[in-house]
Amino acid sequence: MVSERGRQYVNQLHETPAFGTAGHFELEELRAIMGVRRLPVDREAKCIPWHLDDLDGEWVLAPGADPDVRLLYLHGGGFVAGCSDYYLALGGRISAAAGCAVLLINYRLAPEHPFPAAIEDAVRVHEWLTHHGPEGPAAAQSTFIAGDSAGGGLTLASLLMLRDRQRALPAAGIALSAFTDMTLTGESLQTEEAHDPIMSPRCLPQFVHAYLGDTDPRHPYASPIFADYAGLPPLLIQVGEHEIIRDDSCAAAAQARASGVDVTLEVWPGMFHVFPSHEPLLPEGQQAIAQIASFMRAHL
Repeated sequence: MVSERGRQYVNQLHETPAFGTAGHFELEELRAIMGVRRLPVDREAKCIPWHLDDLDGEWVLAPGADPDVRLLYLHGGGFVAGCSDYYLALGGRISAAAGCAVLLINYRLAPEHPFPAAIEDAVRVHEWLTHHGPEGPAAAQSTFIAGDSAGGGLTLASLLMLRDRQRALPAAGIALSAFTDMTLTGESLQTEEAHDPIMSPRCLPQFVHAYLGDTDPRHPYASPIFADYAGLPPLLIQVGEHEIIRDDSCAAAAQARASGVDVTLEVWPGMFHVFPSHEPLLPEGQQAIAQIASFMRAHL
């Protein structure tokens, strides 16, 4: 059941065309849009610059959060845009709700750094995260990997690569509105085009080409809907009912369940692409973040 505020909010979003409606996008324009620094609402939350070799990003630590419970968050942006600055507000809300330290990283972007560069970055950072926190070297009590949209797909791919390389896995993974099918075959691409206020399917081939180049889109790290998930930790997958890539999340959840993984799939009625990032304006966003926090606490 969609809240009245949620219904009003979705209607407001529909007043402007969804991203990519023209069938293409200008890369530098998208990077500029997703390069804005959006600080946590709680001004007492700490934002701590982070560096590891050629990578950078930022820790977000809400008041009272445990620095030894660490969440690596992989931002969205179609594999070609987005940055840690743009996600500080969401990171702050997750840190406060789950009582954890959130590390937002600027993984390498396509087309300058195509597949699998971003996955390699996430795997390298997670390994570092197990022994380093926002206050310096220290063993983690628990680690998690999460991300939205392209970052949701990267979350699943990173878990697969960690498993395949026999590296330490996080306690759980959290994928929001995950982009997991580079073959672009989900029925929701057609059925939800008129209902998704955030993104049009017409520009998705541009994302895929920039990210994959000549790589087979059925590669399990590129399209985790084709992966064998055996041995992965529990997963929480959240997606809105009216997303053009809703079926990506549903197919990934089904594949993981078939592999014997503990999966919680939440399809939120009336919601849209990466709706949790619209909290606190959206009641459903608040509830989704509370669900993320509850899931994390259950798997500490």
